[in-house]
Amino acid sequence: MPTTKPAPSEKPVPSARQQELLERAYAYSLTHGLADLSLRPLATAIGSSPRVLLFLFGSKDGLIRALLARARVDELELLRQLDAQYDEPPGLTVVARELWTWLAAPGRRPLMKFWVEAYGRSLVAPEGPWADYGRSTVDDWLDLLKASQPDPGTAEAEARRTAVLAMLRGALLDLLATGDLERTTRAVEDYLGESRTTSDSAT
Repeated sequence: MPTTKPAPSEKPVPSARQQELLERAYAYSLTHGLADLSLRPLATAIGSSPRVLLFLFGSKDGLIRALLARARVDELELLRQLDAQYDEPPGLTVVARELWTWLAAPGRRPLMKFWVEAYGRSLVAPEGPWADYGRSTVDDWLDLLKASQPDPGTAEAEARRTAVLAMLRGALLDLLATGDLERTTRAVEDYLGESRTTSDSAT
């Protein structure tokens, strides 16, 4: 009787040890970043060895891909939580404010810096382990903003959510560079107030 092979899209379930080391490596990356990631100091910091990491993740690029996927888990969990709060579309302004509160929280600065680094590298090294990370992140956030709109299918609605995402991303970069939460939050509120007024007048 022929052996049944798994479908090509199926991925092997990570072992408990692999998952444990991934979580430790992820925590390390949030503090140290990915730009100069070296297996030896990483392995020492998380109680492993380069040989074990290469065995579990295949290569350094494989480990980076696993770390990016782990970071996206946190991002998608936020989106799921926000989406679950509302029984009907709450409006772009409401969700944008929720997003900014989450993005700007001091405790998430390491994760946001990780995101910025990965996003930038996906633009300058699109063929490497970072491939599609930036695009998938944009799509994730736009999907959430789209779900918040009562009229998501129009060109005007698409333009509004695109503009809101660009504003939030710019404000986040400013916050990470300066640490000025008060000023950047005020700018976000001013933009959302003007955006809501313009949207209301358009309808």
